[in-house]
Amino acid sequence: MLTKILGNAAERALEAQVKLAEFVDAASAAPTARSLSKALSADGLSVIAEIKRRSPSAGDIDVTLDPVSQAIKYVAGGASAISVLTEPDFFGGSLADLESVRNAVDVPVLRKDFTLDAAQIWEARACGADAVLLIVAALSDTLLSELIDVAADVGVDAIVEAHTGQEVHSALAAGARIVGVNNRDLATFTTDLSVAESVAELLPSDVVTIAESGVSDVEGACRMRDAGYDAILVGEALVRSENPAAFVAALKGER
Repeated sequence: MLTKILGNAAERALEAQVKLAEFVDAASAAPTARSLSKALSADGLSVIAEIKRRSPSAGDIDVTLDPVSQAIKYVAGGASAISVLTEPDFFGGSLADLESVRNAVDVPVLRKDFTLDAAQIWEARACGADAVLLIVAALSDTLLSELIDVAADVGVDAIVEAHTGQEVHSALAAGARIVGVNNRDLATFTTDLSVAESVAELLPSDVVTIAESGVSDVEGACRMRDAGYDAILVGEALVRSENPAAFVAALKGER
């Protein structure tokens, strides 16, 4: 499945390369990006709440999801940032979702996608993204380092996603300042919160840390907080929640 996803992502990367000059112009004219790093550095556990219609592991979650309405509910509950899946083929997302959410909220917005080329980072900024996702497992060490530098040049934060201790080392060696540890195995798509717990000690105190995937209740949020993470990224459980605002607040430990 990951091979198929990355294959499609590579095709979209080629399409983005063709429009690079257009994206650079649009990004250069865009307002200054909001700092994800700063937003996640506040006291307590921060929540990055995700707009997610479907996934390869869960299937359809809510194909009729209104991203703007959902994002507004997340922010009302205290979400520090919004993650918007823009991958179209397997997750049902789009850049239009990203743009509409960015215009509707005042917190940083992450473009959640499989970024393989510098042009996609410029594309993300042109569409309003304040941050992008770089996945260690999908990139060579050299390309990862290059894309982290490009993100800095573009003016967006880069979440560098790891799943193993070795990938954490690779992320840090490449210069990552925000590291997300994905509790979901990208080969099997199973989740296990012990993944983030097991590598937490490898993460320096001056790096912003995010535990991604697998948190579906307050207990899980508490486990990630106790492991030392600055933030959690939650998607499916929030989309399925009858009261997303209250659920975000509960995950933060405020209600």
